[in-house]
Amino acid sequence: MPLTGSFGTLLIRGLLAGLIAGLLAGIVGNFIGEPKVDAAIAIEEAAAAPAEESHGAEAGHSHGEAAGGGHSHGEDEAVVSRPWQKFGQFLANALAGMAFGAIVATAAHYARRFTSIPGPRLVLGLGVAGWLAVVIVPFFKYPANPPAVGDPETINDRTLLWVAAVVLGLVAVAAAVFVWNLLRAQLGSLRLVVGVAAFVLVVTLGYILLPGVNEVGTDFPASLLWEFRTASLAVSTTLWLSIGLVFAVITEWLERSSTRVPEPVATAG
Repeated sequence: MPLTGSFGTLLIRGLLAGLIAGLLAGIVGNFIGEPKVDAAIAIEEAAAAPAEESHGAEAGHSHGEAAGGGHSHGEDEAVVSRPWQKFGQFLANALAGMAFGAIVATAAHYARRFTSIPGPRLVLGLGVAGWLAVVIVPFFKYPANPPAVGDPETINDRTLLWVAAVVLGLVAVAAAVFVWNLLRAQLGSLRLVVGVAAFVLVVTLGYILLPGVNEVGTDFPASLLWEFRTASLAVSTTLWLSIGLVFAVITEWLERSSTRVPEPVATAG
């Protein structure tokens, strides 16, 4: 049956699904992603140590400081310690999941006006569409980099390019859905092939037009880079697909409960 419930009801379902999905993504990130972050930080600190020692020695010589009186920037403590950062990624994933869950709920609220797709399938499809647009399309153009990679001065430009890749993903998904609906009178297999072709065409054109970014140094271990990016993809995939799956399960359970016919009560005759 089509998706039922008020917008507020759908929003609560989306927030709950997003919270659960965020915690699941946090678990995946803690066991798969964080070890790769620790390894990247170790490489970054090892590369920065000689430069800081040299800077401290030059400063001490120029100011005529006494032995042992120099100051090293490497001694500064991190603003947030690694244990707190690891805990914070659970909070960040939970908040991101709730935000994305609210977006899926809003999209489902408006999409149900134009389709008769059953509620669970609709929200699951929206979760998959979000995964394609927000995760997959940007990932293959601008994959995530570990802490030791990237010029801090270009972070704003890289952020804008990532946002542009997300917009590209949304346009590609919209093009695929438009073609699918346009060919509603055709065979399902043909609609699927043409819809996928439209998606790939839009993404390919976008990849060609968007500039490339490669700030990975030749001395950074390729295996660690690949493992970090794979872990990042695993976390994002867990978040989005879990939103769709949990949202679909909640929707199906609630809809079955609301349509269950009560058993007749026997009366004494």
